[in-house]
Amino acid sequence: MWDVSISRQLVDSGAFVSENLPLAGFTTLRLGGPATLVAECPNTQVLIDVVRRLDSARVPTLVLAGGSNLIVGDAGFDGVVVRVANTTVSLESEVVRVDAGTVWDEVVAETVAAQLGGLECLSGIPGSAGATPVQNVGAYGVEVGTMIKRVQLLDRRTGEVRWVEPTELGLGYRTSVLKHSSDALVLAAELAVSADGLSAPLRYKELAAAVGAEEGERVPSAQVRKAVLELRRGKGMVLDPDDHDTWSAGSFFTNPVVSDEALPAVFAAIESKLGDVSVPRYPAEGGSKLSAGWLIERAGFAKGYPDEMASARLSTKHTLALTNRGAATTEELLTLARTVRDGVESTFGVRLEPEPVTVNCSIRGDRQHR
Repeated sequence: MWDVSISRQLVDSGAFVSENLPLAGFTTLRLGGPATLVAECPNTQVLIDVVRRLDSARVPTLVLAGGSNLIVGDAGFDGVVVRVANTTVSLESEVVRVDAGTVWDEVVAETVAAQLGGLECLSGIPGSAGATPVQNVGAYGVEVGTMIKRVQLLDRRTGEVRWVEPTELGLGYRTSVLKHSSDALVLAAELAVSADGLSAPLRYKELAAAVGAEEGERVPSAQVRKAVLELRRGKGMVLDPDDHDTWSAGSFFTNPVVSDEALPAVFAAIESKLGDVSVPRYPAEGGSKLSAGWLIERAGFAKGYPDEMASARLSTKHTLALTNRGAATTEELLTLARTVRDGVESTFGVRLEPEPVTVNCSIRGDRQHR
C-alpha cells in the first residue's frame, strides 16, 4: 500500500486533489469506477512535479486528459489519477504550439479562425491535444502524424524532459510507441500548419463532395471544418450530452489490415455469405485495409444492435461506435465488443482489434492495469 500522505505532497506540488471520484465523469463513455485520488495539474510544471513525485514513490498512476479513447473498469483505479489540465496554445504563421491538456477541437477551431490551414479535417475529434500523437489520430484522409514537428515528453524512467522528433515516435495507423506504454508522458506538441488559410489536399471522396471540390484540391479551411463537423454529427461523432450515440470512445475497432496471403480466404468468406459484392479495400503497409464498419454490418450487427432496451449497444448512426445508453457498465460494453469481434471473425475470418486504451478491464476478458 502506498503512503496515504501522498495527498498532502501533491497539494504542495500545486495540484488540486480530490478523493474517491468516479472516473465515469472523466471519460466520453461515461463509464468507470472510482479513483482513490484525482490530482488535477493546472500547468506543465505542476504536471511534471506531480508525476515525478508519484513515480519516485512508486504510486500506481493513471494519466488522464480528455478521456475520449479510454475504457475504465467498473472497479475503478486504486491509485492516483493525474488530470492533465495545462492548456496554453501559441499560434505562429506556420507552427502551432499546444499544451497536452488543451481540448483538441479548440485547437483546430483556433487555427481555422486565425486562417491557418492543415488541421481542419481533424475537426470534432474529442479528447486532448496530448492524446493526438499517442494515438496518431486521423480522419478524412489526414493523420496528425503528418503535421507533427516535434513533441515534448517527460521520460518517466529518468525524469528527463525533452523534445523529440516525429521519427522517434514510431507513428503508424492509430498508434505510436507512446500507446499502451507509460514510459513517457506528452507535455506539449508543435504542429506544422499553412499560412494561406487553405485546407490540406482533400483525400476523402465524401468530404470533397460535401464542399463541392475534387479530390486533391485545397479549399478554405473554414469551409472544410464546417463540412467535417456536419458529417461527424450525422454519425454521432461530435460530443453531445443529450445524444447517447455520442456516449462512446469513437471508433471502437480499427480498420483491419489483411495480408495478401490471407485476403483470398477472406474474400471467399465474404462471397459465400453475401454473393458477388464490392468490398471496400484500400492499399496499406502489409496488405489491404478493409472497412471495420462494413464488416460489422454485414456480419449481422446492424446500427443499434442488439435492441433499444440494451444498456450498451451499437450507435444508431454508425456501427463502429459502441455506446453507453445511460446506465451501462463497463463489463456490459465489453461483452458487446466481444460479441461483435467474435461474430466478424467467425463470419469472415477477420479479427478486429480495439482502438481504445483499457484500464483495469479488457475486451479479452482479463484485467489490464496501466
